[in-house]
Order: sequence, then C-alpha cells, then structure tokens
Amino acid sequence: MDSPIVSLTPRRQDLEALVAKTRALLANTVSPATKRGYASDFFGDWKPWAESHHAPVLPAEPEWICLYLADRSSTLKAATLARRLNAISYYHRQANCLLSPTHHPLVRETFKAIRREIGTRQKIKQALLTADVRKIVACCPDTLAGRRDKALYLISFAGMLRREDSAALSVAGLHFTPEGLVLTFDHGKTDQESRGREIAIVPGVDPTTCPIQALRDYLDAAQITSGPVFRGIDQKGRVSGSGLHRDSITYILKRAAARAGMNVAGIAGHSLRSGGITTAAANGVPEYIIRRQSHHNPASRSFHRYIRVAERFTKNASSGLGL
Repeated sequence: MDSPIVSLTPRRQDLEALVAKTRALLANTVSPATKRGYASDFFGDWKPWAESHHAPVLPAEPEWICLYLADRSSTLKAATLARRLNAISYYHRQANCLLSPTHHPLVRETFKAIRREIGTRQKIKQALLTADVRKIVACCPDTLAGRRDKALYLISFAGMLRREDSAALSVAGLHFTPEGLVLTFDHGKTDQESRGREIAIVPGVDPTTCPIQALRDYLDAAQITSGPVFRGIDQKGRVSGSGLHRDSITYILKRAAARAGMNVAGIAGHSLRSGGITTAAANGVPEYIIRRQSHHNPASRSFHRYIRVAERFTKNASSGLGL
C-alpha cells in the first residue's frame, strides 16, 4: 500500500491563522501599563517636540533623536530619558521598521554622555518598616474608610505588593485557609508572566496588626462579597462599585502618614512594598523566599538595592577591620 503524500507547505488559510496568532502573541509582550506609559512618552513628548522642530516623527532619524535627548537632558532624569527611548523604539517596532534609530551608535553615545553628565542614580523613596506601619495603622480612624485603609496597608506590606496589585485585587482572588490567606493575581507588571501568580500571607502575631484579620473586618463591615476588594468610600460611608486607582493608594498612604505625624516627602505608594522587602531581609529571611513573595526577577536591580539597604550595617566590610 502506497504511503500518502503529505505536503510540507502550509495551506494559505493555515498561514493566515498563524500570522494572526503571532500578532496576538507579540501584542502581549508589553503590559497595558507599559503601553500607556509608552503612549504618553511618544505622543505626549517626542511627537510634539519633533513636529515643533520640523523633524520626522516615524521613522525618526538618529541625529534628531540626539538633539531631542540633549534638549530634554536639562529637565529630565536619565531614567526618564531611557524610558523615552524605549517608547520611540517600541513604536518603530510597531511600524515594522527593520531597525530602530534609538539603536544607532550616535544615539547610544549621546545617551551615554548624558548619563555621565547628569548621573544615573535614582531617588529612592522611603521604605516603611514594621514600626512605621504600626504607627500608621494605629492612627486609622474607626470608620469604614479607616478599616479599608488599615487592611490596605497591612495586606500591601505583608504581600509586598505593587500599587497596581493592591488596586486590582478582587474577592475572587482571596482564598482563606486554616494556615492563612492566598492572594491570586491574573495580571501584574508583566501580565503574560503573572497570570495565576499566588502570594501567601500568614496570620500576624499581634491581633491589632494582623493583615488577615484586618481584611476580614473590612470586608464584613463593607459587605463586599464580590468584585474589587479595595474601593472608594465617600464621607457618608457609601462604598463605590469600582476599585481604587493605583495613584489613589499613594494619596491615601501619604494622608495616613501625615496623620501619624510622619514626614511624607519621601513616602510613595511603593514604600509599603520596598519596606516589606527591606524588613524581611533585615530579619534574616532568605532572598529566594522574599523574591517568591515580591515576584522580583533574580537579576532585578531594585530588589538588590532593597537588600543592600537592609544589610548595609549587618554585612559591612568595615566590621572586619578591628577598629
């Protein structure tokens, strides 16, 4: 019996399906938050600048990008300029340009010189440690909004959550167990890598600052059984149907810190996450366990910066000098 002849060339409809699938996959390589940032950088800054100087926007020319960087270097930090370059590169890829002008040696050398001139050190926001969180929580008013804020601070601190994680947390993602609480996220900073990510939180040793108990108290008082966990609450105690925006978390935290008599200049929404990491490291928790909670990449510079802050005195070379 003759063997059937199988064509190794895909049919046209199969190729079209593969093309569509590939485009869908490529569209998910960047998280929605990053896309919004790129859009703001490209259409809100690079495009108006280029048009005002009669320079080509897309595709751009390396010489014009160098002039743009030189101009913006007087007002923007190196990290912000790097993000602008990433945005320009992203939209060139979207336009199927073979090579982004941001990769040109002239642009690279210009940016390198700018980094050397203005510096690359990022301003580190204050990390809120356990004592700080206790102080803030103790000043939360005995209202529904106060219970929400208490649960928000404690869960974000214990879970080492990003602001977007806290804002997007849903009741469906809460799993109370005899051992503690498991948070499940279907998105994150890199959505495609974070689906189904889980973070476990154990009960606190102090009932007044137990994250799990604070969350239960808030959910019961607000009668929230589905949808977003942390929501807006007006002055009359009415609960919104939508979740908090991540920027609102920064405002709420700063307001609470001020109420506790703290200096809020260095506090940001990230302070709870960085503080949780720093505190755990200072208390001797192994790095791999901290990363399991914070979902940091092992090569993350920010993660290792938090660790260095926690260990700058406990693991210090000057301690071995015998002075």
